[in-house]
Amino acid sequence: MYRDLREYICRLEQEGELIRIKKFVDSDLEIAEITDRFCKCEGGGKALFFENTRTDFPVLTNMMGSDKRICMALGVGRLEELNERISDMFGKATAPKTVLSDKLKMIPLLGQVANWMPKRKRGKGECQQVVLCGEEVDLGRLPVLKCAPFDGGRFITLPLVHTVDPVTGVGNVGMYRMQLFSKNTTGMHWHRHKTGERHYSEYKRLGKKMPVTVCLGGDPVYTYSATAPLPDNVDEYMLAGFIRKKPVELVKCITNDLYVPADCDFVIEGYVDPSEEKVVEGAFGDHTGFYSLEDFYPLFHVTCITYRKDAVYPATLVGVPPMEDLYIAKATERIFLAPIRLMMQPDITDMFMPWEGVAHNIVLLDIEKKYPGQGFKVASSMWGAGQMMFNKFMLVTSGLAGQLGDKEKIKERLRNISVPDDLLFSKGPLDVLDHTAPAMGFGGKLCIDATEKFSEESFGRYEKDISVPETFALPFGVAEADTKLLKEGWPVLFVYAGRDVDFRQVSQEVMENNGLEGLKFMVLFDEQVAECNYRLLLWLIGNNADAVRDTFIYRNTLVIDARAKFGGLNGFSRRWPNIVAMDKKTIAEVDAKWNEWELGAFISSPSLEYERLLFPGTTDVK
Repeated sequence: MYRDLREYICRLEQEGELIRIKKFVDSDLEIAEITDRFCKCEGGGKALFFENTRTDFPVLTNMMGSDKRICMALGVGRLEELNERISDMFGKATAPKTVLSDKLKMIPLLGQVANWMPKRKRGKGECQQVVLCGEEVDLGRLPVLKCAPFDGGRFITLPLVHTVDPVTGVGNVGMYRMQLFSKNTTGMHWHRHKTGERHYSEYKRLGKKMPVTVCLGGDPVYTYSATAPLPDNVDEYMLAGFIRKKPVELVKCITNDLYVPADCDFVIEGYVDPSEEKVVEGAFGDHTGFYSLEDFYPLFHVTCITYRKDAVYPATLVGVPPMEDLYIAKATERIFLAPIRLMMQPDITDMFMPWEGVAHNIVLLDIEKKYPGQGFKVASSMWGAGQMMFNKFMLVTSGLAGQLGDKEKIKERLRNISVPDDLLFSKGPLDVLDHTAPAMGFGGKLCIDATEKFSEESFGRYEKDISVPETFALPFGVAEADTKLLKEGWPVLFVYAGRDVDFRQVSQEVMENNGLEGLKFMVLFDEQVAECNYRLLLWLIGNNADAVRDTFIYRNTLVIDARAKFGGLNGFSRRWPNIVAMDKKTIAEVDAKWNEWELGAFISSPSLEYERLLFPGTTDVK
């Protein structure tokens, strides 16, 4: 693997995966806008190395934002290699051992496991070549990015946040964005479901200050491991050691007792005082593609900053997908398929998280089906498993392992479902960033069982061929109905309606006025999104519809209201965020400087496509 981030950058350059920008680019929005354009190129574009930031440090973005680069970062030719390694390891560990020779074969495996464990070393690491403590501490020395026009400020977006449980002594490395407030304070964005928040609560209960250390850079495997959905109390650096096939070397921090990788680029040491009032943090253009609005979070006090002499500042950009996090999610999907099958759900043969689902809103699972009701059983189990508890819409198939991304296969399965027989509605935890949930972090869930059905599941099923009228009658309040998918054999109708109509009433009128048969799904959108491509519309469904409050079954058709819910639509009472889009001034400035920066063939701003999706307001719509 890589000795440090510089070595990885050299590898990117050798492979033609990096563009160096030598002239000054402003870390206030300009770097973000350029990165967004490359992220949304076919295949993820290139990694970007901004050499001139008018600070002492260059900025690296989009470093893992393609299939090739995520494999390079993890040291594999293809992501399935890691899944195969895990499956092989579990197979050897759990196989019956009836004779001495079988038991002796376990010795090399135990040696491998020991080799993955992080190791503490004496003295300082490369990350401590320069030390700034006390009055020298100044986060303004770093080229921290402002990523979106209505962000609350500048945010550190790839931090490896180290904390320790004060009771058990077990550490955690998580990734939580950090808003800069002053030269020595930031926010600490710990959601209520996250390990960092649990540690914070323990320190608060004990009445103690909480040591926290944040790292940036180093081997890119560290960054991936901090995002991985590991079980609580499993060391992220053990996963990094497994992927690297060698242990992570750790050194002690200077102003607290936490340990961090010796080869990181930056180390930001400090503490959180649970006795202090939480502070307002945000807004922030988040990975859902919408702003996460202001809220109260703990205040992080910086006591020391150390860094390498050749330090590189790594950053990621999030927003309307696809972005770099798409490829990080792909790695998670492949790496964790084996543990899910072996430890939680052996029925599962494959898993696919389309980028339109922003990792948790939409998940496709394939199972080896053996008995009736198995699809619902798997869904219920997965909604109780780790971070899969955040899932909102789940499609379960059978016999499609390796083909979950095949649109024709999915179309065939959707045509054969029966509404409501193949639907399972539930409620449970959702991601705190799910802005359409009735309450923060709690809302509806829906499983669609598209598995092949046994005879016991066939009683009373409603299955008819799709009929499409030659002329389509639009009831009052409906601006347009898109029948293209119906004509292509998809059992789906998209309807674009005003905000002054009830989705239950208008869907009934559409059905009755047009004699629709065989329709499985009708989705209502706001009028202004009618020209969007279907992938963006699927993204809006996952973001804008609660699976229980915003659904309705009429004549064997599931109706989903994917309109924005501000203004009390469907009884919604929370603040509604706006979509993340760059401001016109920054877009124009980047357009004008594109050739000067020598960025290659011109790429227009993706934000131009989102203008029609925006509602009046700044970060939120009342």
